[in-house]
Amino acid sequence: MLSREMTFRTVVELPKMERTMQLGDCFVFLGSCFAEHIGRRCGEYGLPVLCNPTGVLYNPLSLLRVVQGAAGDDSRWPVFQHDGLWYCWLAGTQLSAADEAACRSLMTGVFHALRQALAESAYLFITLGTNVCYRLRESGLVVTNCHKMPAARFEEFSLGVGECAQALLQLVDAARALNPALRVVFTVSPYRYAKYGFHGSQLSKAVLLLGAEDVCRQREMCTYLPIYEIFMDELRDYRFYAEDMVHPAPVAVDYVWHRLAEACMAPQLQAYLTDYEPLRRAQAHRLSDPDSPQSQAFLQRTEALRKSLAEKYDVKGFSHPFPSLPIPSHPFPSPPINSH
Repeated sequence: MLSREMTFRTVVELPKMERTMQLGDCFVFLGSCFAEHIGRRCGEYGLPVLCNPTGVLYNPLSLLRVVQGAAGDDSRWPVFQHDGLWYCWLAGTQLSAADEAACRSLMTGVFHALRQALAESAYLFITLGTNVCYRLRESGLVVTNCHKMPAARFEEFSLGVGECAQALLQLVDAARALNPALRVVFTVSPYRYAKYGFHGSQLSKAVLLLGAEDVCRQREMCTYLPIYEIFMDELRDYRFYAEDMVHPAPVAVDYVWHRLAEACMAPQLQAYLTDYEPLRRAQAHRLSDPDSPQSQAFLQRTEALRKSLAEKYDVKGFSHPFPSLPIPSHPFPSPPINSH
């Protein structure tokens, strides 16, 4: 007979933060798609968060350039025209404009928003995806997104441990120049880069892990959270991955979110998340007929719940709302009626 004390999986311990995440804190998430998973979850609970305003970021040099763009006053963004639209090499394809001036103005606004968010946030979460970078052959510029341009225009190269650590150190220093109280949390994305080969993907993750560890040794305000290790040890079964077998499945994201809450959030913030859960589910509910009496009654109950939470919790958002970016302008957003 098996002993009840026997276990069949390893549990990765998350380090206790010296200062836990508090109710009323603002957060910035930058990095790979996993940063977007967790950043989006914060937004679903009405927490003031800015997540990847320039698009998904994969490598340390691209992350550094975006933070430097927010910290500096340089508006000469590297823009280019393609198929009638203007894009920026420091942003994803979702940011485009009809002419060059509009594109530069758009990028200036995005970086200004990131600058304000960094200045007001308690935490900056950085999720590293890969040490592989791409630079334009004609200029040597490391790009954030290749925008599906011909591969011949780019040179692929990989950062070593020292280069990775140096880029991240510069990133931390640039962000904390805006906000000396800012704490930086590093994670490594569980996404496996099959196009590099799985051995190559593991080597890439190893460089990121060693680089982040070096930074955390040199900067006491930096912490590493072993999210990658949770996937490798606790969630090693393929049922925790999406159909492509490389992206994390929703159930895995849910698990990591709960582990993060337990280890890194103050009791009051955890209680707030518990109380907010019914509202989160209500706001995610799609109404087939918004004008029906049943739907109107549902919306009234949802609004009453929202007001009740607003009275119970005094949550402050960013002092400057950014309606064009994925930041809630109010900690208790109204139900998205128009989207149903």
